[in-house]
Amino acid sequence: MRILYLNFDRGIAVLGDKGASVHVREFTAAAAQLGHEVLLACARLGSGNVAPPGEILELALGSVPGRSASPAAACGLDTRNQRRPLIDQELSKLVYDEWVDDHLAAELAARAYRPHLIYERHALFSTAGVRVAARLGCPRILEVNAPLAEEQKRFRGLSLESVAQRMEVESFRGAAAIVAVSEQVRSYIRGMSGVAPERIHVLPNGVDVERFACSRGREEVRKRLGYGAGDSAIGFIGSFKPWHGTSFLLEVFEDLAAVRPGARLFAVGDGPERGKLCARVGGSAFRDRVSLPGRAPHAEIPSWVAAADIMVAPYQPMDNFYFSPLKVLEALAGGRPVVAPRLGQLVELIEHGRTGLLYTPGDAAACRDAIISLIDDPAMRRGMGVAARCAAAGQSWQNIVRRVVEIAEAAPARSAA
Repeated sequence: MRILYLNFDRGIAVLGDKGASVHVREFTAAAAQLGHEVLLACARLGSGNVAPPGEILELALGSVPGRSASPAAACGLDTRNQRRPLIDQELSKLVYDEWVDDHLAAELAARAYRPHLIYERHALFSTAGVRVAARLGCPRILEVNAPLAEEQKRFRGLSLESVAQRMEVESFRGAAAIVAVSEQVRSYIRGMSGVAPERIHVLPNGVDVERFACSRGREEVRKRLGYGAGDSAIGFIGSFKPWHGTSFLLEVFEDLAAVRPGARLFAVGDGPERGKLCARVGGSAFRDRVSLPGRAPHAEIPSWVAAADIMVAPYQPMDNFYFSPLKVLEALAGGRPVVAPRLGQLVELIEHGRTGLLYTPGDAAACRDAIISLIDDPAMRRGMGVAARCAAAGQSWQNIVRRVVEIAEAAPARSAA
């Protein structure tokens, strides 16, 4: 099958480090492994990781003087009193959406390329995929990973809220079928657009089982960090953002380190909270037992998982936890028990007492006690690791791609109307 993968989100560099970038690469690689021909059309290629197999077409729109007024006028917007630079960022996304479908159509025509399926990652201020599918007359499956308009408004600010919501609804309704990564995302789509429930399929994120099942690199990483044979390594991998709970994790570690002298903590990643965390670690009595190595290419993440004895996903309490955390699946596939709060999909991914331990969200003492119980019982830890690896085996990216193809074959193409 020829699959045209659309990633029109300029915040997601295909070769970047963030989870969304990993998702794009892993899905593309799994499709190629299953014998599908994938053309990945993206807004931004980026750098830092190995490109997935298949052809990649970067559709990068540079500065186009004078065009920002065009989408604003078309939407009937008076932007004179809007906040800058927020409004400029949003208008640039409207310009890109206006430009990219014609440009992609020209590129496809030059290649005489006709896909059997369009698979698109949902992006804010983006309806070009609807128009591309209408031109090509093939099914468009829309992957929705988050309530983007709501998320943007809550965390970063959203000036053209009504336009973003209207375009989101248009994108949802224009899909032959929708893949939502969690039940919470599915509920958002239903409430926002009224799309029939049978057209929305919940598919959590996947994992490269074979890559993470190999424990190569464990001793090398532990030696680099200065760990001894009897040390218990607690690992975190992810973004240093407030809701990911890195400050909470350090608080927990400071408490348990006082009673478990062999405990060590490493936190791999980057983000807005990292500077503050580094300063806090530097002033801590346990600074020699905490490592903050920064970002790591995704190819190195299996070695970091292998170096840990326990992985922690310390997400902070949220009313609508809609995530499908890649790093949790990768930790499970790496045979490591995961300690995490009882939130959203985490309850489904982690079987309490079998593949990890769950605690009440925000309860530092409960999180600490869960980690200590795993430190103190190596046999339980190893047993959970074996069960975790088995549980992750069914969530391979290949299985995700197979399910998407099944959904596409059962879904008719929908017109732009």
